[in-house]
Amino acid sequence: MSGDTKHNNLSFTESVNRMVDRAFDALDTDPGIAAAIKAVNATLEVQFPVEIDGKIEVFTGWRAVHSAHRLPAKGGIRFATIVDQDEVEAMAALMTYKCAIVDVPFGGSKGGLMIDPSKYTRTQMQMITRRFARELIRKGFLSPATNVPAPDMGTGEREMAWIADTYQQLHPEDINYHGCVTGKPVAHGGIPGRIEATGRGVVYAIREFFRHADCISAAGLKPGLAGKRVIVQGLGNVGYHAARLLASEDECKIIAIVEKDGALFDENGLDVESVHDYLLEKKTVLDYPGVSFIEDRDTALAIECDILIPAAMEAQITKDNADKIQAKLIVEAANGPVTFAADEMLRKRGIPILPDAYINAGGVTVSYFEWVRNIAHIRFGRMERRYDEMRGALLLRTVASLTDHEIPDWVKNDLVKGANELDLVRSGLDDTMRVAFQQIKEVLDTNVKVLDYRTAAYVVAVEKISRSYHDIGVY
Repeated sequence: MSGDTKHNNLSFTESVNRMVDRAFDALDTDPGIAAAIKAVNATLEVQFPVEIDGKIEVFTGWRAVHSAHRLPAKGGIRFATIVDQDEVEAMAALMTYKCAIVDVPFGGSKGGLMIDPSKYTRTQMQMITRRFARELIRKGFLSPATNVPAPDMGTGEREMAWIADTYQQLHPEDINYHGCVTGKPVAHGGIPGRIEATGRGVVYAIREFFRHADCISAAGLKPGLAGKRVIVQGLGNVGYHAARLLASEDECKIIAIVEKDGALFDENGLDVESVHDYLLEKKTVLDYPGVSFIEDRDTALAIECDILIPAAMEAQITKDNADKIQAKLIVEAANGPVTFAADEMLRKRGIPILPDAYINAGGVTVSYFEWVRNIAHIRFGRMERRYDEMRGALLLRTVASLTDHEIPDWVKNDLVKGANELDLVRSGLDDTMRVAFQQIKEVLDTNVKVLDYRTAAYVVAVEKISRSYHDIGVY
């Protein structure tokens, strides 16, 4: 890891813990209770062989459970060469706090496999994924009741379907087997809206921020999202959907997109769909036509803008580049993109940061909806949709008869239409992100020891986790 790790010897886990310590200080939490909340419950490391093209390769993977105060523990599985135990444990901790902030009744977990998926065929990846799943299942680190993975970097619907099928083969008696993972294809127990969920949650959070005049003023911003200059780092799943929605629905200008091999810049706003298609095809932003190219990523991150959205990996804004950031608002769509030392610097400069533990909680929120759907064995809206449509039609007929006026077709269509599953998922996600921000803001407004959104978010989380531990008699 760059920057702060080299200079301050802070690991990812230590960086997370130092940020959470601010919340413990604000709450005057007993040190023993704070240590209990921060502690990782269990970490499993597995090494397993797989025959690839006639040769045996040994793969290493991890699954960490940070907290099981509520079950199942929840968190993604990452396939990447950068995966290690510290990263997995740090992100498991973030998952615990994240679930508490948005009132998702899960504990925190995370998994990772040290692998470069691009170097293997689909068939080979299926063998590797299924073998990793078997290791986790047999050791009690994967089941609908205790530990439920989801997609993360390097994984997606495909891998989740393989894992679910592997679980069913090992536990054919478990009628809830679909709930052993989330982020599955819709046809195999998934839920509409899951792929876009994290990016859409980022947008819902930004919209809620802009509903509060005092928050806007404190950030030095003007009301309204239309015309806001936005920089997005990382056009993966999260960054793409956040940028796409901000541009198409909120009329923001995405002036820069920062990728691993450089950045694209256009003061008039980039065509997000076009850049995304180009990136999928070319695997690079190099030679994208018609806009400026910036080779140095730190230079691109330092461009003056209204909103900076780091949506790539951890430790992207460090003590080495934090003093150059010119954004009025930073929105952490990735996990841990701002290190502890950089966070301290940005706080002193008065640049507000909407923290990762809240901002990217859209994924686990919709994963919760999917898990509930799997356990309930019924899709959302199945029982009430047509009933709602009939009530809407009755209301329209009543209004028409009382006013003696024909109701316009666009009103009829909107009022009569019953909510489908995607409508309900988006409604639930929007409500979750809005309520969570309001709880964070209340802490920030009422606790004189809390001076920033990150600490406020962790105070919300710690209070809920502490209450849960107390209720079950842990202390």
